[in-house]
Amino acid sequence: MKKQRSLLLSVFLGMNALVWAQPAQRTFLPPTMGWSSWNTFALNISDKIIEGQADAMVSQGLKEAGYQYINIDDGFWDGRAKDGQLIINRKRFPNGMRAVADYIHKLGLKAGIYSDAGDNACGSNAGTQAYGLGIGLAGYEEQDIKTYLQDWDYDFIKVDYCGGMHMGLDEREQYTKISNAIRKTEQQTGKRLVFNICRWAYPGTWVSDIADSWRTTGDIWDGWPSVRDIVKENLYLQAYTGGGHYNDMDMLEIGRSMNENEERTHMAYWCIASSPLLIGCDMSKLRPSSLALLKNKDLIAMNQDALGIGAPVVQREGDVYVVAKDMEQLHGSKRAVVIMNLSDAEQSVRVDLARLELGGKVQVHDCFTGRNQTLKAAKKGAQQLFEVTVPAHGSQAYIMTGTRMAKTCYEAEEAWLHNYQEIKNAQTANYSLSKEASGGAYVYNIGGNLQNYMEWRNVWADHDGAYTMTLRYASKENRSADITVNGVTMNNVAMPKGTSWDSDFRTVDVPVVLKRGFNTISIGQDYGFTPNIDCMELK
Repeated sequence: MKKQRSLLLSVFLGMNALVWAQPAQRTFLPPTMGWSSWNTFALNISDKIIEGQADAMVSQGLKEAGYQYINIDDGFWDGRAKDGQLIINRKRFPNGMRAVADYIHKLGLKAGIYSDAGDNACGSNAGTQAYGLGIGLAGYEEQDIKTYLQDWDYDFIKVDYCGGMHMGLDEREQYTKISNAIRKTEQQTGKRLVFNICRWAYPGTWVSDIADSWRTTGDIWDGWPSVRDIVKENLYLQAYTGGGHYNDMDMLEIGRSMNENEERTHMAYWCIASSPLLIGCDMSKLRPSSLALLKNKDLIAMNQDALGIGAPVVQREGDVYVVAKDMEQLHGSKRAVVIMNLSDAEQSVRVDLARLELGGKVQVHDCFTGRNQTLKAAKKGAQQLFEVTVPAHGSQAYIMTGTRMAKTCYEAEEAWLHNYQEIKNAQTANYSLSKEASGGAYVYNIGGNLQNYMEWRNVWADHDGAYTMTLRYASKENRSADITVNGVTMNNVAMPKGTSWDSDFRTVDVPVVLKRGFNTISIGQDYGFTPNIDCMELK
């Protein structure tokens, strides 16, 4: 088992080198930018509404800002004929769906369409509205995908799961079948298509092999509580965005009822986390502040950056979260930073630039005001702090450049968990919150089998040689862990028990050998479970 695990990790190391250490050039599609009909129009759509929104995307300057897709959501069918062909609602779309796609394409935009993985559409009201019955992809995967993406010439498809749930389908099996049909159409047409899965929770690490993006939460709605809760649900899922595959936090509610501070948080976090950006309002009626926010060049640059990675939490002060990621080059000098205040009162926070892995003279560009400032280098041995005041529900967003410093503390909740998923109640590694944990969270349920391990990717070392890895953990039992560094496994590293699973965090020092540059460190246990892991520090 130990040899099998080492071999498996060696394979993943090779994959990581390809996916996670890319140079600063685009080798995959960026997150989708566009508009979707559902948030504002729901089932009340027509060809004139869709074409009017395409016109608005161009006239409002959103196309020029990078938005491309006009996506038609639920509401264009009228059932399925006895021969299996989809019937279109001719009252709403009298010229059919190909004519709408052609109109969108003539504007230099791309067209998106919608279906369900099972039998019925979500808008069929749990199978009570006849128009949406039997129009799903189940049993018609290749036929419908050919219709949507080849015959009708759409470029994007969102696949929901109301019918899939109704039928009790296996998510992985059914979505893989749909993905295979899409790839077959790509081969036949020579056109790159975008596949978005809408399962209302993170489906599992397998989804990166078959989809461009996937929903991680339930449906968004027009209000601050919805945005706040979606942010919190995604803070510790950032490891699963990468290599052209993205966590989808649902459509943007900007331009509807939220205030300017709430919209800033909405846009800034969706951008830094590399979520698809699909506008959900009526683009012809955008107020100036919302339009300017949607067109913010700095935030869009964060979202469309060539690395295509997520942004983990690097500092937390109560309900103020600092998230950051590299831009243009992994372990380079340029970092995107968003400071979010999810509380109901104005907050001031001192951001430790060491947590941002930057030092020396740091150039700070404010993404909302456009102002620039230079932070002086700290005196030897002193902390370099950046003081920020953030309004209630608001955010500050920056692009910072400076001397890159090696990261010394890696939180467990930013690691990639091999078996992680949110669909079934399986015994897989997972996240939990604790005020006693260094970053406010820890990982539990690691081990029990070969596959259920956690992994830190792109662990940077300035030099070849010996390091001390200090693991912070909690356990009410004497436990051990297998620790693998660059494919070399140390079996059964002992971790003596404490008094609690989530508050009495203790440490153990483990000698490791790292290579200069990026390293991969994983923790697991083939036959038992490891302690709960809070973080690791490298010296």
